Amino acid sequence: MNAVPHPATSAAPVDPPPEHAPLTAIRAAVRARRARTLARPLWILATCASVAALRLGRELLVPMVLALLLSLVLSGIVETLRRYHVPRGLSALVLLLLIGSAVGGVLHAVWMPARQWIESAPHVLRTIEHKTRPAQSVVRRIDAIARRASALAGAAEAPPAVPVNAAPASSVSAVDVVESTSGVIAALLMGGALTLLLLAAGPPTLARMTAPVATEGRAVHVLRVIDAIRVEVGRYYGTLALVNLLFGTATALLMWSLHMPNPMLWGALAAVLNFVPYLGCATTFAIVTLVAFVTFDGISQTVLVGASFLLLAAIEGHIVEPVLVGRRLDLNPIVVLVALWVGAWMWGIAGMVVALPALVATKVAAARSQNGAAVVRFLSPPHARTQQGLSSRFTRRRG
Repeated sequence: MNAVPHPATSAAPVDPPPEHAPLTAIRAAVRARRARTLARPLWILATCASVAALRLGRELLVPMVLALLLSLVLSGIVETLRRYHVPRGLSALVLLLLIGSAVGGVLHAVWMPARQWIESAPHVLRTIEHKTRPAQSVVRRIDAIARRASALAGAAEAPPAVPVNAAPASSVSAVDVVESTSGVIAALLMGGALTLLLLAAGPPTLARMTAPVATEGRAVHVLRVIDAIRVEVGRYYGTLALVNLLFGTATALLMWSLHMPNPMLWGALAAVLNFVPYLGCATTFAIVTLVAFVTFDGISQTVLVGASFLLLAAIEGHIVEPVLVGRRLDLNPIVVLVALWVGAWMWGIAGMVVALPALVATKVAAARSQNGAAVVRFLSPPHARTQQGLSSRFTRRRG
């Protein structure tokens, strides 16, 4: 009877020997290292696939992304009118009609001057060639000296150029024009309809869309991030649109006071191009300086036009815009230029328009994330504050 084992003693679990614990930790560390090793090439492949998909699907994605951007900019106005019991659909429709009428009016006002400048392009080129003949003669002399030095050094002369017969000019038919413009019209209609639906749906639609794909706590966090992006991007671009409108008006008045032809055209050009950081203002400066060089006889008037526009741009960029827009969402200039270059490569002009809002949205989302400090530091200029300060401002405002 004493040889029968006790049931409780036989059912008790047997603990592993203590010497197996280090072996288990080593195996876990090896598995974690293998996962990290595989994660890096997978992320690279996913990034390459995403870039390829964005470039190949630009005809489908560009209207949708532009509609989303426009809805973010206008959502603040729609939600403000909603508090005064104005339906979202009605306010969105009125806003889109007002914006369409304003854009149509500006295009109608600048269409004829722009067409005249395009038609007079050969005359403008001849004028530029005539006024730059002294500089051309100097360049030709320098080129001749370089060729003589190359010949004395025993360099082989280049073979004579073979004349190439010019290709016959292809005629453009009405069918070609219709086919080229039908896609643009369809994209505009699709973008306008999607913008109207997004504004009419409002934030409650985002809650219904994120609920099936996330847990309750995660969905609340995603909604807060989306709402922060909507508020910040809308406020940023709404204020920037007002600043650019004032900048375009000031540019038109400045060109009119300096007796430049078609001042309204240059004001509209400055207002539109100023949405593109750095490159837009530089492009406007080059265009107005070239027009002044072609229009006026003296070089002093050309220098006056260029210097006056640079002074106006400096006031707008260093005084007006920081005061009205603020430096909360400042971005690293290097990152901005790279994003503009990549956006232009993928989607052309639309990509340049979308590049800056994408960076702003990324910075806002990273500022509200627990692990986004590195992203905020990467996107911020050297003089910017830390991610904690940015997050605390968002928290105080939302609270």
